[in-house]
Amino acid sequence: QPPESRAIARYILRKYRTPGSPDLLGENGGAEEAAMVDVWTEVEAQQYHPAISPVVFECIIFPVMRGAKTDQKVVDESLERLRLVLGTYEERLSKSRYLAGDSFSFADLNHFPFTFYFMATPYAALLDEYPRVKAWWEDLMARPSVKRVCANMPTKF
Repeated sequence: QPPESRAIARYILRKYRTPGSPDLLGENGGAEEAAMVDVWTEVEAQQYHPAISPVVFECIIFPVMRGAKTDQKVVDESLERLRLVLGTYEERLSKSRYLAGDSFSFADLNHFPFTFYFMATPYAALLDEYPRVKAWWEDLMARPSVKRVCANMPTKF
């Protein structure tokens, strides 16, 4: 996920927010709530994404797009980093339902694309080791809006 995509998404959320729509940026909850959304968006960008994306690239994108074999060394190193990050997430989710607090936010939403495809890799069971993370992911996947998006995403590779 290019860094600009997060900035573009923030812009769209601010510009096109309608009355009654969810406050995904946490701005209505005050400075502290908005800061937590920013913090966990940065954690996703700087820690989670760099750990999970190589697994998705090696297991799905490169084989499908390039016909390349999976580089198991890259996968193993990434899974090791991902375990560390998921430990942090497990701890955070012991204190709140979602990453930035008790409301679903942009911070949670940013995790969707690569986690969705990670769950299509042979390593999806890794989330079983982190029950709070797994519950958070299942909660995300149960959202009607997420179900609508998933209906249009390829899942067979």
